[in-house]
Amino acid sequence: MKLFVRWCKFNLVGVMGMAVQLTSLAVFVRWMHGHYFAATAAAIELTLLHNFVWHLHYTWRDRLRPPPWPAQLIRFHLSNGLISMLGNLTLTGVLVHLAHLPVIAANGIAIAGCSIANFSTGHLWAFADRTSNPASPDGGLPQPGSAAPAR
Repeated sequence: MKLFVRWCKFNLVGVMGMAVQLTSLAVFVRWMHGHYFAATAAAIELTLLHNFVWHLHYTWRDRLRPPPWPAQLIRFHLSNGLISMLGNLTLTGVLVHLAHLPVIAANGIAIAGCSIANFSTGHLWAFADRTSNPASPDGGLPQPGSAAPAR
């Protein structure tokens, strides 16, 4: 699949995920009586699970010989999860306290700011094609910080 097509699919899932995250954030902030930090973390986790299912079955469904979905879910949380959690919480906090933006607007900006890093780690690691070296212990998946195999 062409990288541009995959990027478009990733962004379609991202738009749906953004709707899930911002809607759940609005609900969680009310439910948690304004504790936006905990509400943001809960909304991010809900969105990570939503996006994982869509990316597995839509964005990267053409990848051959994927690892079992629990392993991919762990990889997704270690990559996109950490980027989203750290990036969203940090940027949302900065934008709320320093720029005095509303929580929902600040979180929307934070989501957009993390998207390129999330696509890269999903493409190169969490949903990587294992056919490059299927005999290796990790099934040919590139490790974080290593160069991706030539295609």
